[in-house]
Formats: sequence, structure tokens, C-alpha cells
Amino acid sequence: MMATKFYTKFLFIFIAAIFISCEDDDNFTVLNENATTSLELSTDTVVMTEDNADQEILEVTWQEPNFGFPAAPSYNIEIDLAGNDFASAKTVAVGSELSKTFTSDELNKLLLNIGITPLQETEVEMRLKVILSQAKSIYSPVSTLQVTAFSSILDLSTDFGVVGDATPGGWSSTPETPIQDIPFYTTSEDGIIVAYTSLRDGDIKFRKNNQWNFDYGDNDNNGTLDEGGADIPVTAGDYRITLNLNNLTYTMEEFSWGIVGDATIHGWDAPDVKLHYNSFNDNWVAAVTLTDGEIKFRQNEEWNTDFGGSNGTLAQGGDNIAVTTGHYIITVDFKNLTYNLEETNLWGLTGDATTFGWEAPDVKFLPDFGTEDGKFYANGVELMAGEVKVRQNEEWNIDYGDNGNDGTLEEGGDNIPVDTPGIYNIEIDFSANPPTISFYPWEE
Repeated sequence: MMATKFYTKFLFIFIAAIFISCEDDDNFTVLNENATTSLELSTDTVVMTEDNADQEILEVTWQEPNFGFPAAPSYNIEIDLAGNDFASAKTVAVGSELSKTFTSDELNKLLLNIGITPLQETEVEMRLKVILSQAKSIYSPVSTLQVTAFSSILDLSTDFGVVGDATPGGWSSTPETPIQDIPFYTTSEDGIIVAYTSLRDGDIKFRKNNQWNFDYGDNDNNGTLDEGGADIPVTAGDYRITLNLNNLTYTMEEFSWGIVGDATIHGWDAPDVKLHYNSFNDNWVAAVTLTDGEIKFRQNEEWNTDFGGSNGTLAQGGDNIAVTTGHYIITVDFKNLTYNLEETNLWGLTGDATTFGWEAPDVKFLPDFGTEDGKFYANGVELMAGEVKVRQNEEWNIDYGDNGNDGTLEEGGDNIPVDTPGIYNIEIDFSANPPTISFYPWEE
């Protein structure tokens, strides 16, 4: 009798559990596996020129997919050369918007970055990445576009450079050595050239073509250029060096631009994230990982000169710029008072030979903004004795080491030894097969 009562009670509980479980199943969220969307392009052919650089040239629109439940997706537009299967795609994050309008200049820069040949009609592909969560995304069908880009690469180069034991190349740099003289660039004024550089304690001179056929020093250390003159003593710091070849004078002033704010690793305090001069576009750039917060741009890590703004427009002393967590190439044009935050994948150097060890933040690499696609560099990197690796976005999903310590990179390869502490210029080249890494020590 007791066994019968127990069995009956157990059977009731089991049936009730099934009933309750079935009721719970009715509340489960199930993704519509057929959810999709498509890109609608305002035209199938665009021609970008310097004359229409500021004009809106392409509108891309789409509809929110039917997920089968209320969702809050975010969207990225991906663009790459046709037939490349988006292996080298550039990504444009558009948040929750259902459209994106490109100016001619904006689209042109994206196309140059994927390796398009200027002035040649080329087919590219675009698709939409719909992000539901970190683990779930869907893609739209591919749309094609015929494009003709223009070259926005400037040639501001001169034959003058800075040489000396205060520079990365020391006194021994030549046209054939990896680290050459610090270059001077032309300005809007004839005969006025400028160099932006970090120096250490030591001496410098100015010369042509990385050779000693012609050089300037300063015999009296009074700002006057003397042909074949004495070495010029300097102290460590970031400088703008200006040569006036019209009256044979020069100036050296403390000078740097940086990013500051609670979205950066050091918050509103120095050191700022340094911006680097990009002579190919006459602007300033940085590769940086940000968190939700705000940033501003300032000069010399002080508040005497700072810029804020909104919607890509700068204003001196303007409002803080709100940013969201991500990895960015930041471009700032202080002449035209514009800025751009491009969310992208960043390469970085990590390891116990770096300042922060195997933890983030990594030492960030900047892409080569010239003509050599696939090359990335990080200059003036202080390394200790230890080991390093290259990884993407400060995570271990994609990392490279060097199995034979022969300068070639293998995905997931061995740690790379750094035997000699010092300051290095480092270059990685993913256009090579296999990819390579090179360490160029600053000469003493």
C-alpha cells in the first residue's frame, strides 16, 4: 500500500513537471533561421575625384531582419575587392542606424585602404554584418559596385633629414640602412620645411639624402644654420623642428598631439595617447583601444591648446567627444578642423618584454598610410629582455609568433625572444608570404 501511494505521488510530480516544462517552452526565444536583409545601393557606379570629395556620393540602406522576436541589433558595412571573399575587408560601424551615406572622400579612403588602383574602374563588394550578440551575427547577400578612386596620397617629402646620436639611426644611418634620417616635409611656405620627431639626449645635424655631401650644423648654438657647422646639442623630448632655408635659420620647439580622456587607459591625466604625423595625408593618426567614455585632443599634454567637437568637426576648447568601446584608427586634421574614428582590427605587440607584460594594453601598430598595403609599424618602442608575440585586438583569437626565430611569423607560433633591451622600430609585413617581423634597434 505504501509503495502504491509513493508510485502514484511520483507519477503525479513527473506529469506536472512535464506540463510545466512544456509551458516554459512556449516562452523560449527562438531565432528565425530565415532572418535576412539586403543592401540597397543608391547607384551601381561611382566615380570619386578631388573636385567632388566633399559631396555625398553613395547611400546604402537596409531593413531590420525579422528575427522572430524583438531585438536590438547593430550593423557593420564590410567592403572589399570583388572575389577576395572579404579577407581584407574594411569595416564601417553604423550602430543601430538603417542607412549610411558616404561622401566621396570617405569612400575613396576606404577603397585606397583595401588596395584599389586609383583612376581605374574596379568592382568591389559590400555586405552587411548584423550583430545580435558577441556570439551571433548574420550577413546580408553581397552587393557589387563599380568604383573609380583618386589618389589622395601626398608627396611632401624633401631631401633633408635629421641625423645624430639623439635620433633612432644614430650617426651611421645611410640610404641603405633600415633606420634612416628623420625626414623633413614641405609646408605651405616655400623654403620652410618641418620635421616631427622624438629625440633622446645627444647631438644632431641636418643633412641631405642621408649622406655627408652637404650638411648644416650651428657653430654658435644660436639658431643659425652653418654649412658643415658644429653638432647641435638637444635634450630628450618630442619636437617640431623647422628649417628656414630662405634665411638659413632653424627652430626647435616642444611639440606633440595626444588623445586624453576617461575612455583612454590613463584617463584625463598624462601620458596622453600620442598622435603620429601622417605625411601622406598631412594629418595626425593613432591606433588606440577605447572604452565607453569621452576624449579630447590636446597639445603637449597640457590644457593650453585642446580640441573637442562632435560629428567629425573639431572646435578649439569644444565639448568632450563621446566614444564607445572598440579598437580604432583615429585621424585628426587640425588644419581643416575634422576628426574621424574608424573602428577596425588592430595589431599589437604583447609580452613580458613590453611595459605591460602579457596583459593589455598592447603596443599598437599603425598601418603604412603610403603605398605599401599590408605593412604595419610601431616606432620608438622600449623593450626589456624577455619575449613578445603579435596579436589582434588584445585577444588570443588571432596571434602570431616565430617558430624558428628567423623573422617569419606563424599563426600561433612560438614566443619571439628579445635578448637585448633597448628602443626599437618594429615592422610587420602581412603582404609577404609568409608574413614577417623586423626589429630595428635605435643606434647608440
